[in-house]
Amino acid sequence: MAGTIVYEDLGLKDYKEAWDYQVLLFDERVNRKLVNRSLPEQERSCPDNRLLFVEHPHVYTLGKSGNYNNLLINDTFLATIGATYYHIDRGGDITYHGPGQIVGYPIFDLEQFGMHIKQYVHALEEGVIQTLSSYGVEAGRLEGATGVWLEAATVRARKICAIGVKASRHITMHGFAFNVNTDLQYFNYINPCGFQDKGVTSLSKELGKAMDMAEVKIRLRDTLTGLFTT
Repeated sequence: MAGTIVYEDLGLKDYKEAWDYQVLLFDERVNRKLVNRSLPEQERSCPDNRLLFVEHPHVYTLGKSGNYNNLLINDTFLATIGATYYHIDRGGDITYHGPGQIVGYPIFDLEQFGMHIKQYVHALEEGVIQTLSSYGVEAGRLEGATGVWLEAATVRARKICAIGVKASRHITMHGFAFNVNTDLQYFNYINPCGFQDKGVTSLSKELGKAMDMAEVKIRLRDTLTGLFTT
């Protein structure tokens, strides 16, 4: 039976605060699994799975194996555009987070869903693909690259959702960044996800209008929880 998922919308929150909260939830679940190993089956407990949605003030994050040179500006310029920078412990290269972007942090026990990490990433991508489809936007995957893309097989390939995750003892953290009403000019200061020849886009850019963030969150939340619990 699939695990339960508890949804939390953290609103607009500083990146470090959200990261610390992720770590708290992640460590609780990893430690519980370690304790469970020494207990009889009837005494074991399984914490719920958390699906966190958040928007961040302008921030760039670089994955643990990413190339710092993909950040194209220095600290002084970072300050002038009101952005911060963190080198973190997820997979993937550099990306941008900011207002108008749904950042999702699933703190999931993949064993409860019968998934391995590749299936998990595929499910995250599928949740965004299906949400975009509900707005009439066709999206898909790009071979050799995680995330969700529009016109992936063409020279006009552009990313609308980046994905970078971490997992230990089948517990996940970090997640995805889905551009909804995102100010795309901030991507001009990086090679997004390490790519120099691919574009980025947002749902509002594709549809030519500002989107209702609350509505998009609900559609994405319901789609993702459905994929993981059915």
